[in-house]
Amino acid sequence: MTHLKPGDKAPYFETKNCMGETVKLTDFAGQKLILYFYPKAMTPGCTAETVNLAEHYKLLKEKGFDVIGISPDDEKRQKRFKEKYKVPFSLIPDEEKNIINLYGVWGPKKLYGRVYDGLHRTTFIIDENGVIEHVIKKVKTKAHTEQILSLYE
Repeated sequence: MTHLKPGDKAPYFETKNCMGETVKLTDFAGQKLILYFYPKAMTPGCTAETVNLAEHYKLLKEKGFDVIGISPDDEKRQKRFKEKYKVPFSLIPDEEKNIINLYGVWGPKKLYGRVYDGLHRTTFIIDENGVIEHVIKKVKTKAHTEQILSLYE
């Protein structure tokens, strides 16, 4: 779905996370960033993915990564999600789909033969210089940390 590929410069963004704090891509210069897009907070797959990353956040930080999650949910839903699952990293509400569209992860999807527009679950690994290293389109929600770390073995 996304037009972005490894070697591309990651599109710049500056926005507020669900706690009202400003977050921008350049905040993560000098470290790797796991930027993951998920369709809807509080749903089984999105919860599994977020909890997996949250439970392994300390390990990811030790390995030089930080994490940001983005979905089209509103700020209130994202904040409840963050608090309920004790998510230690930024969750960004993108109701207007500004960042979602920059990264090209919104578009036609098919479910039970029905076509509709939605968010394609995708993870971008961005290097220390703001360049995309990996694009993961087939996310293993329950083992996402392991899936990411296996790219660096």
